Amino acid sequence: VEWPLKYPNAFKRLGIDPPKGILLYGPPGCGKTLLAKAVATESEANFVSVKGPEIFSKWVGESERAIRELFRKARQVAPSVIFIDEIDAIAPMRGIGVGDSMVTERVVSQLLTEIDGLEKLEGVMVIGATNRPDILDPALLRPGRFDRIVYVPPPDRKARYEILKIHTKNMPLAEDIDLEELADITEGFSGSDLEVLVREAGLLALREDINAEKVYKRHFEQALKKIKPSITPEMIRYYQLWSEKSKSITQKKPSIVSYYL
Repeated sequence: VEWPLKYPNAFKRLGIDPPKGILLYGPPGCGKTLLAKAVATESEANFVSVKGPEIFSKWVGESERAIRELFRKARQVAPSVIFIDEIDAIAPMRGIGVGDSMVTERVVSQLLTEIDGLEKLEGVMVIGATNRPDILDPALLRPGRFDRIVYVPPPDRKARYEILKIHTKNMPLAEDIDLEELADITEGFSGSDLEVLVREAGLLALREDINAEKVYKRHFEQALKKIKPSITPEMIRYYQLWSEKSKSITQKKPSIVSYYL
């Protein structure tokens, strides 16, 4: 992914047009933003970030201008990564009645113009992130735009253990806490869920005793009764189904997959 930014001359030497965009999709709180930042860091590129809803303005033409300004800024500081979080907010499938359809049409058109434009995106990589890939305008996913579609799954057991280690690094844990065991029983928890779980356990320890010096297993057990996993089996099935449908996304207009199967 980072090669076009790290080795642009290699692509020129072989006459290869590097991918312009990458779409990251998956459940909320599983690290799409972190992954985009990691690409920029590994590529030693500037990170230009915006949330999709921030693009919209009540003034006519301002939303399109915000898109132009975003790309202008990225070109100025190239090599750079443009990260558009919640890209489905600004580029939903045209004609399905999401938001103000006229504004949406203009914003999608402006985004496509910037990606396809006469002014080449040299040294600029566009990364979009979404929890709802099925409502994206299919024009974005055609070759030459978002060429790479990457699923960012929920953390597996090993990943959950590593995430718990990170979030408890500065927390004095009692001897009765086994992070391996905690990783086993937190299936369905996103990275964000695990962060909240650790924080809640710490708060429970303080509520019990403001002078507490350690967090015990009972605090995590109490926290688990309050903090529930945000990722359901239905959500996983939804992403699996969309992944299968997305393989033919350039051949025909995709249907909207129910997020709540």
